[in-house]
Amino acid sequence: MKAFTIDRYEGDITEADVPEPTVGERDVLVRVHAAGVNHLDAMLARGDFKATLPYQLPLILGHDVAGVVERVGSEVSRFTVGDEVFARPADLRIGTFAERIAIAESDVALKPTTLTMTEAASLPLVALTAWQALVERADVKAGQRVLIHGGAGGFGSIAIQLAKHLGASVATTASGSNVEWLRQLGADVIDYRSDDFESRLQGYDLVIDTVGGANLEKSLRVLRPGGQAISLVGPPDPGFARQLGLNAALRVAMRGLSANIRRQARRLGVDYSFLFMRADGAQLADIAALVDAGTLHPVIGRVFPFAETPAALAAVEAGGLRGKIVVSLIG
Repeated sequence: MKAFTIDRYEGDITEADVPEPTVGERDVLVRVHAAGVNHLDAMLARGDFKATLPYQLPLILGHDVAGVVERVGSEVSRFTVGDEVFARPADLRIGTFAERIAIAESDVALKPTTLTMTEAASLPLVALTAWQALVERADVKAGQRVLIHGGAGGFGSIAIQLAKHLGASVATTASGSNVEWLRQLGADVIDYRSDDFESRLQGYDLVIDTVGGANLEKSLRVLRPGGQAISLVGPPDPGFARQLGLNAALRVAMRGLSANIRRQARRLGVDYSFLFMRADGAQLADIAALVDAGTLHPVIGRVFPFAETPAALAAVEAGGLRGKIVVSLIG
């Protein structure tokens, strides 16, 4: 079958003929109709996670999929051939930039009935990240104040909608061209090109950081005592090392990488943690229900044909588009 792979880190992503996926007894084989493109794909291609995620090369990239079930393993009970599904395959089992992929049943959910395949493929990674930050880790309640950096991106646009659904008051940072659109989503918007969010915001319950560095340090200072800062870009913390089951040397390294920011957080009386999202089909089913209820709406910046997957990945790295980039294989 056709797929887009890398055969070395920091190399080009190229089309290749690869073997058909092996379908385990608890797997579903999905014919890929569309695949979302994420910064995580570009980071993997650069080798950013080669010490913590031991992928074998050549590697098929791609973390988001929407498609149709073509075959099910002998122990699968929740899906049948012909089901329209979407998923974020688990780490070490990615590979949605391909014609077919085998995914664990537990990582799959029925596609929202109100969405096209392209729209559904834009959601799994970013929506699960938003859910795991806002619902699972921060347990956001009505009336709390939440700052989400990078509101116009694929993650930010979904996270704002979910936080508003939870009853939070939401602020976000964005550039001038997206300010009015984000206000329509219900967020208070700070234009980072002309304004400083630290001077405007104080007493927040939660900040979700998508930038890192000095932006993360400033984010700590807008929190109330006891507030939380969750970063999607690092530095990684000891909890991340435990999540991946890393060896002792890497656990020590992770502790050292985040020591400074965790120290700053303690001095301010706030909490810092790094979030590396995980696959979860049950959470995706909850997200699908919110989509079909009209609560969450995907935002797609551009759709590329499958043959132009390398260009789609380059567009993600270049930035500047509103929402998600998706590659389409069928219709």
